[in-house]
Amino acid sequence: MKAAVVGSSGYIAGYLLQRLKEIKEVDTLLRIGRKQDADYLLDLTEAEAFDYSVLQEITYVIFTAAVSSPDLCAADYEACRKVNVDGACYFIQKALDMGCRVLFFSSDAVYGDLPGHVYTERSETCADTPYGKMKKAVEDRFREHALFKAVRLSYVVSVRDKFVAYCIACMKKQEAAELYHPFYRSCITLGEAADLVIWLMEHWDAFPHRFLNACGTELVSRIRIADEINRMTKQKLEYRITVPSPAFYQNRPVCTQMESLYLYPYHILERKSFTEMFQKEWKDGKGIL
Repeated sequence: MKAAVVGSSGYIAGYLLQRLKEIKEVDTLLRIGRKQDADYLLDLTEAEAFDYSVLQEITYVIFTAAVSSPDLCAADYEACRKVNVDGACYFIQKALDMGCRVLFFSSDAVYGDLPGHVYTERSETCADTPYGKMKKAVEDRFREHALFKAVRLSYVVSVRDKFVAYCIACMKKQEAAELYHPFYRSCITLGEAADLVIWLMEHWDAFPHRFLNACGTELVSRIRIADEINRMTKQKLEYRITVPSPAFYQNRPVCTQMESLYLYPYHILERKSFTEMFQKEWKDGKGIL
């Protein structure tokens, strides 16, 4: 199996690369990104300049590259669209033309913000934020292509994600963390997200669907995550709850609840509570403390 990870310097991509290196069936693993530690440099604002011959024998392209800040996508829409849509579509089309199977990292933002709705893979995508519209544009472009699949990620929790890392830093400095509330997502952990990507690579043909919701079994707030941290650290994290200004919600819904029609029937993941997932993630990454 020969794989290439695009956006190799990203938080999720970095961990995924570590996991893929441990799989003996993966005999070639290319890092493609914009930083110097990549095997091949890629600037998605000039995607046409990339040497696509490096993909000639690649079986799987895992496309994680994106400007992922919802606020930045809103503030500088045209520049971010050039990366997230124009550059991404150009690269993906080239990879598909070369016969690569492309797994695109999408987002729960493609669903939009329908009050009280629980989104499944069959839900209509009604993206209403700039970031969500960009991810939807890529999905729509390739949704009928036989070699294209997309993973719609909810918030991915680990000891290295921005929020948990912020909480850990507050603990070390003995400062109270400020938690925005309400803010809910169907969180999945980094380990579980990597597990489902690897499963898809190993069972591509056995999974006939174009889209997969990468989500947990529960709707989780930042307060819940903080409380789980305290369960692991014997209440070392102090926090105060803050209601964000309306501007915070302008580019992100208060609540995005996803379920998956496929994760458990296909035995992609085991059904677990958020507590079970988080405890494992914390144990696996506790060396950071």
